[in-house]
Amino acid sequence: MLKHKAFASMMSITAILFASAVPGKALTITGNTGAKYLLTGSPFATTNVHTLLKISFETTSPGANLALCAGSATDFAAGLCPKQLNDSGGPGFRFLTVIDAADLDGKQLYIIREVGATVVSFSVTIE
Repeated sequence: MLKHKAFASMMSITAILFASAVPGKALTITGNTGAKYLLTGSPFATTNVHTLLKISFETTSPGANLALCAGSATDFAAGLCPKQLNDSGGPGFRFLTVIDAADLDGKQLYIIREVGATVVSFSVTIE
């Protein structure tokens, strides 16, 4: 009886894990930024995980260009972009980046302003 309950619990956990990893589910983040905006709360931990991430990026207000970057917390604080994933071209221009998640290991995602001085709206979608 105990083995049966353990097996049933294990199967339930497995089903929950597979249900939460449904392909095609996207995460969209929208926001407003001045000079920079941190998207991830902690660095990617993707050692030996090779899966493609599709990231689309768009500036949704006129007057500025933004860059989608991957780097360390120190790079973010300094406003540096050691690995530029994408660049915005203004409202109506949505650009796609396809990248192996392993290439982001140890890095955080953030946005920095390249051109302009006003607060800018943006949209990032990750699949």
